[in-house]
Amino acid sequence: MPKLGKYVAPVDEKTIAKRLRELRKARGLTQVEVAQQLGIPQTLLSEYERATVRLHGAIIAALAKILRSSTDQILGVKPLKENGAFQDRRLFRRLQRIEKLPKRAKQTLLKTIDLYLEGAEKR
Repeated sequence: MPKLGKYVAPVDEKTIAKRLRELRKARGLTQVEVAQQLGIPQTLLSEYERATVRLHGAIIAALAKILRSSTDQILGVKPLKENGAFQDRRLFRRLQRIEKLPKRAKQTLLKTIDLYLEGAEKR
């Protein structure tokens, strides 16, 4: 019987945990918020982010959806995009603040921005 070689994963668990934490923070989410969306205790999410507990495939898929990312980015197959698609951190922080506004205030602000953009495009 042939001897099996030892498989070396392209990314270690600590790197995956670090990527998970970075993606969560980049989206402006707390561990509590993400854990609630997953339906797990916050302490378990903390253990995932510290690489003390292994991530299950279904959890990785759910995290990718919640974090608006891909499983490839979480697992390290693809590089992380800084702030999602945003390179301007100030713009990204403002958008995070807008996300937290009450629905009516958000709609009013977005209408104002749309009107401004329409006027700027006509010039």
